[in-house]
Amino acid sequence: MIDNAYAIIMAGGKGERFWPLSTSKSPKQVLTLFGDKSLLAEAVDRISPVIPPERVFVITSADLVDVTRAAAPQLPVQNVIGEPMGRDTAAAVACGLALVKARAPDGAFAVLTADHIIRDDQLFRNTIEDSLRAALDSDILMTIGIQPTFPSTGFGYIEAGDAYPREGDTAFSRAVRFVEKPDEATAQTYIASGNYYWNSGMFLWSVRALEEAFKAHRPPLYDLVQRLSAVEAGTAFETALGTEYPKLEKISIDYALMEKADNIVMARGVFEWHDVGAWPAVADHFPEDEAGNVIRGQCEQVDSSSNIVISEGHLTALIGVKDLVVIQAEGATLVCPRDRAQDVKQIVTLLREKGQHDRLL
Repeated sequence: MIDNAYAIIMAGGKGERFWPLSTSKSPKQVLTLFGDKSLLAEAVDRISPVIPPERVFVITSADLVDVTRAAAPQLPVQNVIGEPMGRDTAAAVACGLALVKARAPDGAFAVLTADHIIRDDQLFRNTIEDSLRAALDSDILMTIGIQPTFPSTGFGYIEAGDAYPREGDTAFSRAVRFVEKPDEATAQTYIASGNYYWNSGMFLWSVRALEEAFKAHRPPLYDLVQRLSAVEAGTAFETALGTEYPKLEKISIDYALMEKADNIVMARGVFEWHDVGAWPAVADHFPEDEAGNVIRGQCEQVDSSSNIVISEGHLTALIGVKDLVVIQAEGATLVCPRDRAQDVKQIVTLLREKGQHDRLL
């Protein structure tokens, strides 16, 4: 355990691709979709042997503070921070920097997400601890690249360059560049090269190094950190967020900083990692029946195969269908082909535009 290390868990997403179970009032990170605990609670527990809950902050949206606190009861209630409006990940990281700077100006922190599934917990913790120590030793910005297992077109990639020598079990490389989600052919060339890693969206840095990076590449966020870090926690901090956030540009930390800085080091993540972005991800975490169906809840089927069914509290019956996603929720039912599951967000957008079924969104 590192005494002056903190963690910021970003949990402001709406999880719209997991509609109708995930809604704006109860998004996927607070649901128990993949186990007995919420994804957020699992994220807190996973890191706690390295960074205890009293040094873990969760940044979510203001309207999700209560449900977020309920989903991760091991956290002190004051450690759940509500943003007054969404300003993407750069603002959330700056907010986290201010929180940590006020408590440990010589410290370091990890930026993690609330909606990843990670196996090999000890290997993950070793990677985090090695990376935090490296961040404390040098003025570098660190990210974790995941060893790819297939040519994914759904993730961004990091091109790894020369080795960055460090003691310990974790291998580090200089990061050459960040690249956007590729097409199939490009993804295959990335995998064949052996130099590209999935961009996990996890970062680690010292307070000092990140503050200097914002000062050089994003002065408005540097100024925000100075103002917020001088404000006491609690109501005063929330009031300051309400004043400052409307002035901020909506931009991701990748665009705002990581694609501009030249002191980025990538830790090679060789633990099992899943970014559960849409309903087909369920199939990776639950057993199939003899026909290849993944079923949670009540379902009977005849001549049906390779379907994903979530039907808790309802009976769903399938006859002669294949490769479908069928999700039952209170007041809504989703049916779509598995290969169209990424388009669920379009239904949410359509319903919102029509002003219909607000309670289900």
